[in-house]
Amino acid sequence: MPGKRAVPATIWSAVHDLGAERIGHGTSCAADPALLAYLAEHRSPAEVCPTSNVRTRQVPSIAAHPVRRLLDHGLVVTLDPDDPPMFGATSEGEYLAVATTLGLRTEEVARLAKNAVEASLLGENAKAAMAAGIDQAVASGTGAEA
Repeated sequence: MPGKRAVPATIWSAVHDLGAERIGHGTSCAADPALLAYLAEHRSPAEVCPTSNVRTRQVPSIAAHPVRRLLDHGLVVTLDPDDPPMFGATSEGEYLAVATTLGLRTEEVARLAKNAVEASLLGENAKAAMAAGIDQAVASGTGAEA
């Protein structure tokens, strides 16, 4: 139902009752400081889909999206395009929209990319190689456009 938001209590229930290890579309966790602390401490990825979140009215705009608050609280935030054909979103578009609208620094964009690597199901060697590639891109200025 458009406009219907999950509340922090449903995220707590997913974590405690269902053993959820990652939170999808969990923008409402930003409203609960204890939940933010719990998700950060447990390194539970919070997958956010900014374009979808706006189009489904979970948040009023990219500018109002809580992604920065989630990052500031140390969450493993990942940006995802949700359903690209339905929402016309791409991974690149999500990063550009969030970085540009919220004024993220290169290091913050790199943190989002490294979070995606950390949250992936890749083996540890592949994760380490991808994270090193992100660090190299930042160091060389390749990723500075965002």
